[in-house]
Amino acid sequence: MLFNSLEFLIFFPLVIALYFILPHKFRWALLLLASCIFYMYYKPIYIVLLMFSAYLDYCVSIKMEETSSKQKKKFYLLVSLIGNLGLLFIFKYFNFFNSLFGAAVTAFGGEYSFRGLNLLLPMGISFYTFQTLSYTIDVYRGNRKAERHFGYFALYVSYFPQLVAGPIERSDRLLPQLQEQHNFDYDRAVSGLRRMLWGFFKKVIIADNLAVVVNPVFANPYKYNGFTLLLGVLFFNIQIFCDFSAYSDIAIGSARVMGVELMENFRRPYFARNLNEFWRRWHISLTTWFKDYLYFPLGGSRVSRARRNLNVSLVFLISGLWHGANLTFIVWGAFHALLQFFGEITKSFREQIYTLLRIPEQSKFKRVFQILITFTIVCLAGLIFRAQTLSDAYYIATHLIDFDSNYNLRVALENLGLNSMQVLLIFLTLFAIGIMFLKHLLEELNVGRLIDINRYPIALRWGLYLFLLFFIVIAGSFTNQEFIYFQF
Repeated sequence: MLFNSLEFLIFFPLVIALYFILPHKFRWALLLLASCIFYMYYKPIYIVLLMFSAYLDYCVSIKMEETSSKQKKKFYLLVSLIGNLGLLFIFKYFNFFNSLFGAAVTAFGGEYSFRGLNLLLPMGISFYTFQTLSYTIDVYRGNRKAERHFGYFALYVSYFPQLVAGPIERSDRLLPQLQEQHNFDYDRAVSGLRRMLWGFFKKVIIADNLAVVVNPVFANPYKYNGFTLLLGVLFFNIQIFCDFSAYSDIAIGSARVMGVELMENFRRPYFARNLNEFWRRWHISLTTWFKDYLYFPLGGSRVSRARRNLNVSLVFLISGLWHGANLTFIVWGAFHALLQFFGEITKSFREQIYTLLRIPEQSKFKRVFQILITFTIVCLAGLIFRAQTLSDAYYIATHLIDFDSNYNLRVALENLGLNSMQVLLIFLTLFAIGIMFLKHLLEELNVGRLIDINRYPIALRWGLYLFLLFFIVIAGSFTNQEFIYFQF
């Protein structure tokens, strides 16, 4: 079920009403049923995979806790890893590696006729696989007790607000909250609904409207050059942020209405001054997952420089592969790893340049310059991420700059085949982007009263709510476009 659908607008209030009407002891069952319905709306049969993953990790975690043998603990953990990652491999990666193997066999003069499996990728499988694996690994490490109530554990794995695209929650945060009794709280409900409204604003106005530019550019980039390609790359990076962070906003807001606080997944990443800071602000639940369950176990930074570089490379390559079974994602991960190494190598040189130019550390000019450079680099990496093939990515990268190109926005939009109404919506979308940027800027500068809407007079607060609703109605795209990260 899509958040940006009529079905969800009926489903959510109904679940909330029943949740607060029912006694606490029955609420887990309601939420589990609601989560199953929410997930089965896509393809009902795949609820079997979700529940298999939940039941597998529920059982092996209890077994790990009951044994004192390290060998048996490792065996049970291995069962969990093979079971979960095996399913992920079959549904998401088998055809990709099968095609690579077939190409290699053919290149050496052999014959390979197996074309692969005709399987639809289950939505959210990468997210719930990582969520349940974090639980079993924590039990293995002795960082938490195994959950004995299967209903609550299944709810932790399938909790509908964050099931399909995160945030990837840890069991020590989410499970206790699901087990607590929550009474209806007006201020908390308003805060949650406000967060959801902001998410809908970013999704249906910004992300979905920008798709009419982004999709044709990346579907056939060879038709375009210069400014049109530049628009496609720039708009995609804004689109993917608004699309994904909107999902997180709606997830966080809907859970908050029920008294549950999910972790923040984004902290204004396009205000980052370097790539390290960018990754501390972007998809935080995934980057911290890789840090805690892959980077640190590999030795982290407490090893030789060569080993550390290898660790960083592995994390980014696996992160790229996590996003999708395509060479573009792997190259995107490798590109970010190289950028990390380049940034580390040139750090002292860059600081010397700032010193020679007498630009102080806290200079506003330096901060703005670093933000712009970081954003530019992220956008260039983003075109690899979005391109359908590596040859497409190469063409786009080598044709972004064209001094003969017409840099008129309206002309570029009309060249893409947009009609006058779509052109108008793009201009309204740019205005919406301006609103979002201003909000993020005020938050980044920590401008006291201006970023705390609860301090506003009630008339002004409701005026802003109604303005956002009105803006969504007149400028939003209501074609029920899926969230981009559903494909991951």
